[in-house]
Amino acid sequence: MTTGAVTKMIPAAQPVKARRSAGARLAEAVSGGAVRVVLIVVGLFWLVPTIGLLLSSLRSPEDMSANGWWTVFSKPSQLTFDSYQKLLENSDITNSLLNTVLITVPATVLVVVVGSLAGYAFAWMEFPGRDWWFLAVVGLLVVPVQVALIPIAELFGKIGLFGTIFGVVLFHTGYGLPFAVFLLRNFFAEIPRELLEAARLDGAGELRLFARVVMPLGGPAIASLGIFQFLWVWNDMLVALVFTKSGTQPITVALQTQVRQFGNNIDVLAPGAFISMVIPLAVFFAFQRQFVSGVMAGAVK
Repeated sequence: MTTGAVTKMIPAAQPVKARRSAGARLAEAVSGGAVRVVLIVVGLFWLVPTIGLLLSSLRSPEDMSANGWWTVFSKPSQLTFDSYQKLLENSDITNSLLNTVLITVPATVLVVVVGSLAGYAFAWMEFPGRDWWFLAVVGLLVVPVQVALIPIAELFGKIGLFGTIFGVVLFHTGYGLPFAVFLLRNFFAEIPRELLEAARLDGAGELRLFARVVMPLGGPAIASLGIFQFLWVWNDMLVALVFTKSGTQPITVALQTQVRQFGNNIDVLAPGAFISMVIPLAVFFAFQRQFVSGVMAGAVK
């Protein structure tokens, strides 16, 4: 019998399928289009309050008192911009919106700049007690903001900062720095030492090295920090209630004050609340890619 005949008589070995666990099969089942549909539905439900607030801000006080905002879909004639016109004529709301910008932007910029410099110093510069100072900064992360309100308020009252925008900016900057230093120090520490040494050999000083090498590489982490700080300061009401007066109140405190007269100014509350909410959302979505990159940066090192 020839070799070819023997080969034909031997059946080919059948591949053995590995048994997959129930968890693996379930993960494969839920990773398809059904999950995407569910996520889209959840996202739409998450947007319902925002859409409802937007439509409410485009309705008259009489329509808002008579029925819900969803009636706009059956009666589009209810939509009007009269509420936004009245909002622009309300000096309390417009001034508070300006105060919010004057508080949020400097507090965010100062935290990002000072936190970046301190994070670089703790990561790559040698100075006495560096590790102990960093542990002290990390320890400040566990201090709740409520503990610092009364002592800082008394201090600001003695030095003339209480009730001023600069005092609120200073408080937000000081309270946001521990987290900023902790986040950026850990991110900067992952930069390859060889890259920094090569820049030093080319004659770069510490400031030039920080500006030309570290800052571009740390862009995602810095953007994430800026978004966190901006959202926290913009939406803050506790610190603003304690440290501001009538002329320096941000939008959150101004809207809370307007709520006390809800029956008389319902047409101002809805557009004011929508503007207060849509600006942080716009900032987040504008820097969404940088935010995701900063969050995922530590996972791909």
